[in-house]
Amino acid sequence: MNKNCNILVVEDDNHINNMIRDILGLSEYKVIQAYSGTEALIYVNNKRIDLVILDLMLPGKDGKQVLAEIKESFNIPVIALTAINNIETKVDILKSGADDYITKPFDNKELIARVEVALRKNSNIGVMKDRTELVYKDIILNLETYEVKVKGQNINLSKREFEILKLLMQNPKKVFTKNNIYETVWGEDFIGDENTINVHISKLRTKLAVENSEEYIQTVWGIGFKMS
Repeated sequence: MNKNCNILVVEDDNHINNMIRDILGLSEYKVIQAYSGTEALIYVNNKRIDLVILDLMLPGKDGKQVLAEIKESFNIPVIALTAINNIETKVDILKSGADDYITKPFDNKELIARVEVALRKNSNIGVMKDRTELVYKDIILNLETYEVKVKGQNINLSKREFEILKLLMQNPKKVFTKNNIYETVWGEDFIGDENTINVHISKLRTKLAVENSEEYIQTVWGIGFKMS
């Protein structure tokens, strides 16, 4: 079972993040590493994640905010990491939506045991709650059938065009850099090939236009793209 499980480790301390990765790797879990709340949410929205190990003290968007956003849309189990070892904190963590918690420093065997229990208990891992469609203005994107409609008209998109549109629609207020888009959609490190992104965005805009002059994807000059 372990080889089919993707565990997202969200911890801004590089040493601790790598240590957890190594511990889980010995049990043959696949580990995805994130170092901020924003990065974690991009992975959750765009990859199959079976379990999240989430540090509560993160820079920027803190762990509680990330936990709330995950639980709002997904049935992914979350184990919270905290350095505070008192009953009030533990109760607060569980009331906030965490499935379990573990305090730092932790024993390796305890970590693995809690991971195994959390995975066993959750029967709907990675399932988006009641969301098979994303809707933005006149665009409807179906996550199950991979159909896209604009004003009721079917639009034929390539796989990459679909994934770009899905990424933007899932976070319509967020500006995505070309680096963000490439690494999320292509799953590879961005090496500065901006033309690839520009061509796909251009084709996507053309297809979304249909018989409609509205511009759905906005260019944020010097930064990237967002839904307009």
